[in-house]
Amino acid sequence: MQKVHFIAIGGSAMHNLALALHKKGFQVTGSDDEIFEPSLTRLAAKNLLPEQFGWFPDKNIHSQLDAIILGMHARADNPELLKANELGIKIYSYPEYIYEQSKNKQRIVIAGSHGKTSITSMILHVLKHQNKSFDYLVGAHLEGFDNMVQLSDAPIIVIEGDEYLDSPTNRTPKFLFYNHHTAVISGIAWDHINVFPTFEEYKLQFQRFLDLTPKSGVLIYNEDDKNVNLLLKNIKREDIQKIAYQEHKSKIKDGETYLLHDLEKIKVPFFGVHNMYNVNAAKQVCLKLGVSESEFYIAIQSFKGASNRLELLAKKENTFIFKDFAHAPSKLEATTKAVKKQFPKHKIVACLELHTFSSLNKEFLGQYAHKFDAPDLSIVYFNPQTVKHKKLPDITKKDISKGFAKDTLMVFDNSQLMRDFVESIPLKNVVLLLMSSGNFDGIHLNDFAQQLINKPL
Repeated sequence: MQKVHFIAIGGSAMHNLALALHKKGFQVTGSDDEIFEPSLTRLAAKNLLPEQFGWFPDKNIHSQLDAIILGMHARADNPELLKANELGIKIYSYPEYIYEQSKNKQRIVIAGSHGKTSITSMILHVLKHQNKSFDYLVGAHLEGFDNMVQLSDAPIIVIEGDEYLDSPTNRTPKFLFYNHHTAVISGIAWDHINVFPTFEEYKLQFQRFLDLTPKSGVLIYNEDDKNVNLLLKNIKREDIQKIAYQEHKSKIKDGETYLLHDLEKIKVPFFGVHNMYNVNAAKQVCLKLGVSESEFYIAIQSFKGASNRLELLAKKENTFIFKDFAHAPSKLEATTKAVKKQFPKHKIVACLELHTFSSLNKEFLGQYAHKFDAPDLSIVYFNPQTVKHKKLPDITKKDISKGFAKDTLMVFDNSQLMRDFVESIPLKNVVLLLMSSGNFDGIHLNDFAQQLINKPL
């Protein structure tokens, strides 16, 4: 029985991998200095929650361990990591260990600044619908899947490939470790300014990713993305297959979206131009994995989306409340335009929390110029304490308004005041969009949506 210890087990990706290895029959232990929900409850349910928070090298690190898996939350001077090095125990980063467990499988890696979670989710949904045997790694919880990671004896693995750094001790992007056979690249728009301070450096990571495509490998790419096309021009190889995809033809009728295929209209529960690109990318992967076009279109009709990706929280008469993970400029623009197009007769009210390092960086704010123009009422919230915690220069409401280049932008730096303002808005014939990778500093969005929808509209 393999014995594996997780340093910083509480992270979203880390605790899902711990659960996957536990399911596989490994002996799993872990440590962390703090663990939040839902990781806390999910680890406790499998008796994987540390007895106490903190780092305990004498107790947790011993020569009987087969491997250490190091999370991003752990620092390079972590005492458990230092002892593991002293004992010569094999130490893996998260992506290194995923590769170690899948090196004998066919590996499909979905990359890109936007859309990768949705594309990966669509592929997994179709493969499950077709009863295919596969493993996976995806960055969101999906309906019908117990976990965000699965490792088994399946012959293939579908991996959402993140360009963010590997670990505290290795500043290499995660997706460079997976050694893909088939790669998808959905689009490139500058993000993660904290580790890629220039757009050129950011694009270089994707160039490195594409260059890793092996002989007879497959590159599936969005041919309408100018930055992707510029990178593809640098790849002169004839020993790989390049498959371009475009926006899937579609039609909106009475608030419903239909994929147009041959003479068919296929109703789907997702919408937006960005999702029309995502579904075509997923289709190309599924075709390479032996799924026919007809099988794909049958399966995709029941795909309800990944959590936090245009997820419908509440609906009443002509009022809709969605939440979305959108925070980067390209995602913000795509999501708000999609909602505006889907609901042309509704008033669109959109609330965005600036929560990530990039979004709170004064030098990056200009990337949001005109990306939030689609809503009828655009609201931005930020917490000045979060800016200080990330050790960034102070930003003001005026800085944000200037960066977004929208005179009518409402900016709040107090979560309760923002909540009070939203509660005061008449919601009849309104689509409310709540966008954040956080929770607007303590607002339970599902409960908030139900509270809003249940009041007189």
